[in-house]
Amino acid sequence: MDKAVRQISADDINPRHNWGRALPSLGIMGVDFEERVDFRRLHKYRLGRAKQALEKSELGALLTFDVNNIRYLTSTKIGEWERDKLARWALLTRTGEPILWDFGSAAVHHKLYAPWLDPQNCKAGLVGLRGTVAPSFGLMKKHAEELASILREHGVADMPIGVDIIEPPMMFELQKAGLNIVDGQQVMLEAREIKSQDEIALLNHAAAMVDGAYDLVNRELKPGVRENDIVAMVNDFLYRNGSDDVEAVNAVSGERGNPHPHNFTDRMIRPGDMAYFDILQAFVGYRTCYYRTFAVGRATPQQHDAYKLAREWLDNAMARIKPGASTAHIAEAFPKAGEFGFPDELSAFGLQFAHGLGLALHERPIISRVISMDHPTEIKEGMVFAIETFCPTKDGFSGARIEEEVVVTDKGCQVISLFPAEELPISNRY
Repeated sequence: MDKAVRQISADDINPRHNWGRALPSLGIMGVDFEERVDFRRLHKYRLGRAKQALEKSELGALLTFDVNNIRYLTSTKIGEWERDKLARWALLTRTGEPILWDFGSAAVHHKLYAPWLDPQNCKAGLVGLRGTVAPSFGLMKKHAEELASILREHGVADMPIGVDIIEPPMMFELQKAGLNIVDGQQVMLEAREIKSQDEIALLNHAAAMVDGAYDLVNRELKPGVRENDIVAMVNDFLYRNGSDDVEAVNAVSGERGNPHPHNFTDRMIRPGDMAYFDILQAFVGYRTCYYRTFAVGRATPQQHDAYKLAREWLDNAMARIKPGASTAHIAEAFPKAGEFGFPDELSAFGLQFAHGLGLALHERPIISRVISMDHPTEIKEGMVFAIETFCPTKDGFSGARIEEEVVVTDKGCQVISLFPAEELPISNRY
């Protein structure tokens, strides 16, 4: 066992931001004349939160294949291409520092450029690549036995080992190696639910990038432009401004507006269309989910009415957000499914909704009538989440969709999605 385990102090895992100051929206370059994001402080905070959550649990270790959890524990990332490959993994025991198995030469790169990790803990590894490397080749067995040996060395092999996501054959090999594999995702989500000052700054900058993208949408949204044209423009803008992943841009216009299809097409925008967009992207891993609705050229009274109702539902729910509030209390402000044309709450899931933001698009809290009324959880200071509403228009096919991103402060919440949405924006008004 590594005898030089670094201790995490209480200061490392103090989540509080000074709410008396504005949330920072600083440049992305490092400078010597003002404090910006401190990435080593960010690493200490995230690792400290994970260790704290692990200590509170019954687990002896966390074994993570989820790239968001790997980044949270190790502050490493090798590209969005690896997100669905299950090609890397990390181990955190109660008694040690993170150990990372990475894709080929990336492990060697970390030894040179990630000094916050013990070089001996940066290892090359290969398991299944989602089944393309057959279990019969023996790599899963080899790494399972290696992991079991490390866990015995750290004195935790007899305790439950928490895993987030995993290829079934790898789980079977871990069990054959004598390990008790249980759910570890809940422990990691508990660690990740409260954001530090650096995480909040990154989330705020990510939202600022989308502010700019919506200014572009507002200018370019006109007859003859297609939904996919807008998607391309937004991707170009975001990548040029530092995005490391444009996860999706939903672009929904005209008769496609209700029910919400959650995608985009090559439909051409027409005069009088109601169009809504969701921009999901990441800056240094930290995500946005940020809807805005526009009318093209002009808007009907029915479109204005739907937008006003969606805004009212959103504002009423946001007024309930404060530390100590329950997710049920917030969800009560959302309309019931039948009130906006859906047969049941599951069919309407995601339309009147809130979800945590961080390294993943969906973190805690999750707020919905589907789950929150019977399983309420507590809103906590330092949570960051997106809250969204949807209202169909009485024309039978259009819809208004609004979403705000909020930081839970000591007294309420602060909005960080700042493109104007109090009233229905009309692009290129006639």
